[in-house]
Amino acid sequence: MKKAVSILVLIISMTSCNSEKKENPIEGTWRLISAETTEKDSTFSTFNKNTKMIKVINDTHFAFMNHDLKNGKDSLTALYFAGGGKYTLKDSIYTENLEYFNNRDWENGKFEFVVKVQNDTLIQKGVEKVEKLGIDRIITEKYVREK
Repeated sequence: MKKAVSILVLIISMTSCNSEKKENPIEGTWRLISAETTEKDSTFSTFNKNTKMIKVINDTHFAFMNHDLKNGKDSLTALYFAGGGKYTLKDSIYTENLEYFNNRDWENGKFEFVVKVQNDTLIQKGVEKVEKLGIDRIITEKYVREK
């Protein structure tokens, strides 16, 4: 009887370990280190070294914030934008549902990317399309994990 109870406890312990939540490799805080846009036949960098952008991803939501590094005081030098919402991740397909953004024309947009995590780097590539603004482009962004 003791042996049967021991075996039962062992099976329950092993089963509970296997039911732990699977780690999501894109969760964390990420800092943008490069950005590239392709429109029509032209590809160019959109990374601005005078700003800092971070993206925070948890198990259900994402948020991004970008601001100037020179403490701009007026509308010409002060830069700040932010947005966020829910996302889904299925295999390498990461889809952002942009619920909040300071440019309201982008809100309720759905943006699909292919993501890849290599060591401490997150790479996302996909299409940004906002018909009412005439935006239809491919973007590639690289982020490094913040410690």
